[in-house]
Amino acid sequence: MSDLRGRLTDSAYAAGWGAVKKLPEPVAERLGRTIADLAWKRRGERVRRLESNYARVVPDASPERLAELSRAGMRSYLRYWMESFRLPAWSAERMRTGFEPEGLHNLTDGLASGRGVIIALPHLGNWDLAGAWVTTKLETRFTTVAERLKPETLYDRFVAYREGLGMEVLPHNGGTAFGTLARRLRDGGLVCLVADRDLSASGVEVKFFGDAARMPAGPALLAQQTGALLLPVTLWYDDSPIMRGRIHPPIEVPEAGTRAEKTSVMTQALADAFATGIADHPEDWHMLQRLWLADLDPAKDPENGTEKTTGEGTP
Repeated sequence: MSDLRGRLTDSAYAAGWGAVKKLPEPVAERLGRTIADLAWKRRGERVRRLESNYARVVPDASPERLAELSRAGMRSYLRYWMESFRLPAWSAERMRTGFEPEGLHNLTDGLASGRGVIIALPHLGNWDLAGAWVTTKLETRFTTVAERLKPETLYDRFVAYREGLGMEVLPHNGGTAFGTLARRLRDGGLVCLVADRDLSASGVEVKFFGDAARMPAGPALLAQQTGALLLPVTLWYDDSPIMRGRIHPPIEVPEAGTRAEKTSVMTQALADAFATGIADHPEDWHMLQRLWLADLDPAKDPENGTEKTTGEGTP
């Protein structure tokens, strides 16, 4: 049954890529909204989880406001997918003009310094589009990490998709990936990591919207080990076809403390930067999984197991 489900999942993604990228953009947008609204009306497990997460972000929201947010959140989530399915068919000019970030100097100055730069993002907006913008507008290749998906054919499909956009993609397999990322940074390169949800169950505990959560230690550890700049980035949509974003100032390595203490301080600073972007644009935070420690029960929740059908770069 697991193999059959995997093949069906892979076939569904293949069909999406094949069909949606051929549609005119307005048609793809309408299709995305229609699918989002249907999923929202069904109020399945993922929609309910999205709404529950929004309740932590907007604790004073009424049930009606939370329902509005979750509907907008599903529309934003499907916009991500419609754009991602169509990105391989976009022209370089469309990619260059599809994203406008604030604070760009934080990134360009960092790259010019030769120190290496780590970009860390939450599941906000469309990080694949932001990555395509980096490879086309800035003409800068970068390295990222993708979670191993089941089936392997689906993982291979996502790797090929991102490599086609100019990214180097490493499998999420612990020390091997970390060592390669560190070498890229020592060579003055760029590394981009989605970093608001710990996949290893051994991340750093942070305070996030007033409660405990775990986030990956990797960005902070890489910055300490290589001397690279660590830049939080937050993304959001408005009513235009252009995605917006903010490249935040660098998170500095504390002068004092143990490695673990420095990592804790830096990861908390990342969480705080993520929280500002999510609070401003909660409907663009595509967190359809459990995140806060109080919500996690691995014995009962298969989404926190080791075998998944969606990954760190695929919300």
